Amino acid sequence: MKKLIWIGCLSYFVIGLAHVVLGSILPVLLQHYDRSYSAGGELIFSQFAGFLAGVLVSPLLNRRFGKRGGILIATGLLLCAEIAYAFLPPWGWMYVIAVAAGFGFGMIEAVIGTIIIAAVTEGTAVAMSRLEVLFGVGALLMPLAASPLIAAGQWRLAFLIVAACSLLSLLFWAKSSFGPLDSALNERPARPDRAAAAGTTRRLSLPYKGNQWVVLGLFILFFFLYVGTEMSLVNFMPAIFIAKLGMSEAAAALTVTFFWLAMSAGRLFAGVIAEKISYRIYVLVSCFAALLLLVIFPFAGHRLAAFAIILLLGLFMSGIFSIALVFSSKLLPGAEESTPSIMIASGGIGGAVLPLLTGWSMDHLQIAQTSGLLAAFAALLFVLSVTAWRIG
Repeated sequence: MKKLIWIGCLSYFVIGLAHVVLGSILPVLLQHYDRSYSAGGELIFSQFAGFLAGVLVSPLLNRRFGKRGGILIATGLLLCAEIAYAFLPPWGWMYVIAVAAGFGFGMIEAVIGTIIIAAVTEGTAVAMSRLEVLFGVGALLMPLAASPLIAAGQWRLAFLIVAACSLLSLLFWAKSSFGPLDSALNERPARPDRAAAAGTTRRLSLPYKGNQWVVLGLFILFFFLYVGTEMSLVNFMPAIFIAKLGMSEAAAALTVTFFWLAMSAGRLFAGVIAEKISYRIYVLVSCFAALLLLVIFPFAGHRLAAFAIILLLGLFMSGIFSIALVFSSKLLPGAEESTPSIMIASGGIGGAVLPLLTGWSMDHLQIAQTSGLLAAFAALLFVLSVTAWRIG
């Protein structure tokens, strides 16, 4: 079991790298191709589209090739895509590569989340928080690695760093034995005969019953809001600090670094705390703290106070995604194969849609109103967490 968790952590580290590698070198990439930031946005959106497809298709590929086979396919696709990025092909092909890369790391995230939730019956939240820690470390280290590569004019090597880590992960998944878990990882459910086809298809496509649909809808909206809020903070935090406090671009960029450092540190303890106080209380308290901090943030007129709020936001938001993912799966027994994929996909949609709304508010509204919009997202998140607390 420990081997499974740590190889899963390696894969989540690769996902963290892959999520941010484009953003880390985007200015020089666009300069190389003589493209605008609008084209860069299209490229990132293409990667998001691939991510969403990978998450949604993962249950189908799991049934056809087994969970280990699905991870090998996804990791191999990510490896090929990152190598293709490094060759800097004609711009039109970059969109195709972005879709392939997004599909790869989206499917990896969904499949491994499903495996951990299904296989780890005790301390599930601890295992998921470990995965999220390594995701945060990957997202934190890639910009740090890309910076000297950009300075040296070798920025395309950033893609090869992701490719090398993907290859390492691929080899571990291909060669490792997980003892009694091997049968579950390699299992390919038999195709039903015609007599049972209708009933089996119904069970596969509609695993939820009765009130489970209400719970499912609640958590779909929850993940949509949470990931959208987190991505809005990550993408627009520097701009908010520049407009609000008059900071330089270099200093404002540190806000994202501080946020990820706090997120990574918080995830070290999130699972342990959630197991002790229960998943529902952890999610409720974390969402309330995030709401409180985002309400206070517009009134923070000093840089130290604003940075302190960002650090606290990172700490309190650090475990919401992983703990809520476990919480939703526990509330929906019998649907462990599909629930993580649906929740991750919902988060992916929110991560694309809400930052668009936040960006529009940055252009057309005052900075305090944009901060208020983020607080409104957090308020809705808190309302949903209260509802989940009552259900759980």
